Amino acid sequence: MISACYPGSFDPPTLGHLDIISRAQGLYQRLVVAIGHNPNKIGGLSVDKRLQLLRELCAPWPHVEVCSYEGATVHFAAKLGVQALIRGLRSYADFNHERGMAEINRRHGFETLFLIAESTHTNLSSSLVRQVQAAGLGLEGLVPPAVAAALAQQAPGQEP
Repeated sequence: MISACYPGSFDPPTLGHLDIISRAQGLYQRLVVAIGHNPNKIGGLSVDKRLQLLRELCAPWPHVEVCSYEGATVHFAAKLGVQALIRGLRSYADFNHERGMAEINRRHGFETLFLIAESTHTNLSSSLVRQVQAAGLGLEGLVPPAVAAALAQQAPGQEP
């Protein structure tokens, strides 16, 4: 079975992430969306909440799995038995960063497939979503409604 892994923090999941998942799932028989968890990094949504949200958002695609992991992505990918890693690119800056990571991935036996972001998502990032939410602005067009609702339910003063 030809399979791939789309790793990321997805904190929070954005419409850009969903676009990449939607397109990548059409290319592979199995796609694993993997939430990287760094216990030293303080995030917005908990890993459990991101797992729940992404599982709900990916439900229309039966061959998409959602899980979390700690440690090096290439080690996790090896455990999964995938052949490729998926990365979304929004800009040349993304490409320059991701190109270096792709070299590391290749040294460990994994190809990296780059998918170019839709033009409507080229400026969209999880960091931007957190900034917009912190400013009290609407999240329409940035995240799915379920993610906006989860962010709105966070305690006041809690980081988005």
